[in-house]
Amino acid sequence: MTSEKRDHHETEKQRWDRNFADLLQELRVAQTGVQILFAFLLTLPFSSGFPQVSAFQKDTYVVALIAAAAATAMIISPVAFHRALFRQGRKPELVRYAHRMATGGLAFMLISMVSSVLLITDFLLPTWVSIVLTTITGLWFLTFWAALPFARRNWAEDDDDEQDNDAYGRASGETPTQRVSDERAADRAV
Repeated sequence: MTSEKRDHHETEKQRWDRNFADLLQELRVAQTGVQILFAFLLTLPFSSGFPQVSAFQKDTYVVALIAAAAATAMIISPVAFHRALFRQGRKPELVRYAHRMATGGLAFMLISMVSSVLLITDFLLPTWVSIVLTTITGLWFLTFWAALPFARRNWAEDDDDEQDNDAYGRASGETPTQRVSDERAADRAV
């Protein structure tokens, strides 16, 4: 819960540093997934069954491969950007850029994963089944990667979180309304 609570006495620099550290943790998780998928896709044409795929399956493979490459580039790009801006005092710019790249990288990762599911299910199953399974997979990802996070932005905290936050607010001298307003403003700034 400590990462959820914000020290409202942190400086602007500390807030940007915290935001960047949080973003790097998220990128580490995404980077591992996209690298494994990309490695799988890179080896697929060299497997013995690949020459038997249809033209549609080859096209789907190319979409999955290019999307995985784009996701890899975008998810790793904040590291290169950080190297270029190192010690120039431009952390806010870096955090904004890294946020955009992470979002784009996740979008390409979604495309690659759904395309990979389509490729494999179309190879193994009748086309109509593969389309149904791929649609379900895409909706599943969109639910957890987009719909729920965006819907969660406006949800009230559950009872346990409210009690923790109220205790935290009393200790800091803030009212719950001030704290929620400050937290939302800080999150929007990123």
